[in-house]
Amino acid sequence: MKVIVNTTNAPAPIGPYSQAVWAGNILFVSGQIAIDPETNEVLTGDVANETRQVMKNLAAILKEAGLSFDNVVKTGIFLKSMADFAVVNEIYGSYLSGNYPARETVEVAGLPKNVSVEISVVAVKF
Repeated sequence: MKVIVNTTNAPAPIGPYSQAVWAGNILFVSGQIAIDPETNEVLTGDVANETRQVMKNLAAILKEAGLSFDNVVKTGIFLKSMADFAVVNEIYGSYLSGNYPARETVEVAGLPKNVSVEISVVAVKF
Protein backbone atom coordinates (compact mmCIF):
# COMPACT_ATOMS: atom_id res chain seq x y z
CA MET A 1 0.00 0.00 0.00
CA LYS A 2 1.29 3.45 -0.93
CA VAL A 3 0.78 6.25 1.61
CA ILE A 4 1.70 9.88 0.93
CA VAL A 5 3.47 11.95 3.61
CA ASN A 6 3.19 15.75 3.61
CA THR A 7 4.03 18.39 6.20
CA THR A 8 3.82 22.17 6.23
CA ASN A 9 7.16 22.15 8.09
CA ALA A 10 8.96 21.41 4.81
CA PRO A 11 8.55 23.09 1.42
CA ALA A 12 5.53 22.13 -0.66
CA PRO A 13 6.46 20.18 -3.79
CA ILE A 14 7.26 22.40 -6.78
CA GLY A 15 6.14 19.78 -9.28
CA PRO A 16 4.07 16.62 -9.65
CA TYR A 17 5.59 14.67 -6.76
CA SER A 18 5.05 14.10 -3.03
CA GLN A 19 7.37 15.07 -0.20
CA ALA A 20 7.57 11.40 0.74
CA VAL A 21 5.86 8.10 0.04
CA TRP A 22 5.52 5.05 2.29
CA ALA A 23 5.77 1.71 0.47
CA GLY A 24 5.28 -0.85 3.21
CA ASN A 25 7.86 -0.04 5.89
CA ILE A 26 10.11 1.92 3.50
CA LEU A 27 9.85 5.70 3.24
CA PHE A 28 11.10 7.34 0.05
CA VAL A 29 11.76 11.04 0.63
CA SER A 30 11.95 13.27 -2.43
CA GLY A 31 15.05 15.35 -3.00
CA GLN A 32 15.00 18.51 -0.90
CA ILE A 33 16.55 21.82 -1.82
CA ALA A 34 17.11 24.94 0.27
CA ILE A 35 13.61 26.36 0.37
CA ASP A 36 12.52 27.87 3.67
CA PRO A 37 9.01 26.48 4.26
CA GLU A 38 7.96 29.54 6.27
CA THR A 39 8.77 32.08 3.55
CA ASN A 40 8.84 29.82 0.48
CA GLU A 41 12.10 31.61 -0.39
CA VAL A 42 15.05 29.80 -1.93
CA LEU A 43 18.36 30.20 -0.12
CA THR A 44 21.24 30.37 -2.58
CA GLY A 45 24.80 31.61 -2.66
CA ASP A 46 26.09 29.92 0.50
CA VAL A 47 26.34 26.14 0.27
CA ALA A 48 26.61 25.80 4.07
CA ASN A 49 23.31 27.62 4.66
CA GLU A 50 21.71 25.71 1.80
CA THR A 51 22.81 22.38 3.25
CA ARG A 52 21.53 23.22 6.72
CA GLN A 53 18.11 24.14 5.26
CA VAL A 54 18.03 20.95 3.19
CA MET A 55 18.76 18.86 6.28
CA LYS A 56 16.06 20.73 8.27
CA ASN A 57 13.57 20.02 5.49
CA LEU A 58 14.49 16.33 5.46
CA ALA A 59 14.23 16.17 9.27
CA ALA A 60 10.74 17.72 9.16
CA ILE A 61 9.52 15.15 6.63
CA LEU A 62 11.06 12.26 8.55
CA LYS A 63 9.47 13.55 11.77
CA GLU A 64 6.05 13.80 10.10
CA ALA A 65 6.44 10.13 9.18
CA GLY A 66 7.42 9.23 12.76
CA LEU A 67 11.06 8.65 11.86
CA SER A 68 14.45 10.31 12.28
CA PHE A 69 17.85 10.27 10.58
CA ASP A 70 18.53 7.07 12.55
CA ASN A 71 16.06 5.34 10.20
CA VAL A 72 17.81 6.50 7.02
CA VAL A 73 19.43 3.65 5.10
CA LYS A 74 20.27 5.39 1.80
CA THR A 75 21.10 8.96 0.84
CA GLY A 76 21.62 10.63 -2.51
CA ILE A 77 23.53 13.92 -2.56
CA PHE A 78 23.57 16.01 -5.72
CA LEU A 79 26.01 18.91 -5.96
CA LYS A 80 26.37 21.65 -8.53
CA SER A 81 30.12 21.59 -7.81
CA MET A 82 32.20 18.84 -6.24
CA ALA A 83 34.29 21.70 -4.79
CA ASP A 84 31.48 22.02 -2.20
CA PHE A 85 31.81 18.39 -1.08
CA ALA A 86 33.76 19.00 2.15
CA VAL A 87 31.35 21.67 3.43
CA VAL A 88 28.24 19.65 2.55
CA ASN A 89 29.73 16.45 3.96
CA GLU A 90 30.55 18.09 7.30
CA ILE A 91 27.05 19.52 7.77
CA TYR A 92 25.34 16.36 6.48
CA GLY A 93 27.43 14.26 8.88
CA SER A 94 26.47 16.43 11.85
CA TYR A 95 22.85 15.24 11.49
CA LEU A 96 23.83 11.57 11.65
CA SER A 97 25.15 9.40 14.45
CA GLY A 98 27.05 6.16 13.90
CA ASN A 99 25.76 3.41 11.61
CA TYR A 100 25.80 5.77 8.64
CA PRO A 101 23.52 5.11 5.66
CA ALA A 102 24.74 4.05 2.24
CA ARG A 103 25.26 7.07 0.01
CA GLU A 104 26.22 8.41 -3.35
CA THR A 105 27.39 11.94 -4.02
CA VAL A 106 27.46 13.19 -7.58
CA GLU A 107 28.12 16.44 -9.37
CA VAL A 108 25.30 17.43 -11.70
CA ALA A 109 24.96 19.99 -14.47
CA GLY A 110 22.11 21.84 -12.78
CA LEU A 111 19.60 21.68 -9.94
CA PRO A 112 16.11 23.16 -9.48
CA LYS A 113 15.98 26.90 -8.69
CA ASN A 114 19.75 27.12 -9.34
CA VAL A 115 20.61 25.74 -5.88
CA SER A 116 23.97 24.18 -5.06
CA VAL A 117 22.79 21.04 -3.27
CA GLU A 118 19.86 18.60 -3.27
CA ILE A 119 19.57 15.59 -0.96
CA SER A 120 17.12 12.68 -0.99
CA VAL A 121 16.82 9.82 1.50
CA VAL A 122 15.30 6.38 1.89
CA ALA A 123 14.34 5.39 5.43
CA VAL A 124 13.02 2.21 6.99
CA LYS A 125 10.66 1.79 9.93
CA PHE A 126 12.33 -0.94 11.99
